[in-house]
Amino acid sequence: MSEGIEVRNKRVEAEKAWEVSKTRRALIAVFTYVIVGFYLCLLEVGYPWLHAFVPPLAYIISTASLPFIKDIWLKNIYDR
Repeated sequence: MSEGIEVRNKRVEAEKAWEVSKTRRALIAVFTYVIVGFYLCLLEVGYPWLHAFVPPLAYIISTASLPFIKDIWLKNIYDR
């Protein structure tokens, strides 16, 4: 029984590590860039690959700021 719990705990830890990994963030940013770039090409927007940088850049900035915001939230809101 405890062996099953240990296996489950390792799986949960691995999934959590993936959720917060820089590899996952980078892949999401790259896929977003490519998808938006192709979409902007279809729309015939000028400089589509340059404009496609905006969404992944916003994603990276938002995920970089979340730990800071989370700390503030935990200290000021959650602990009340």
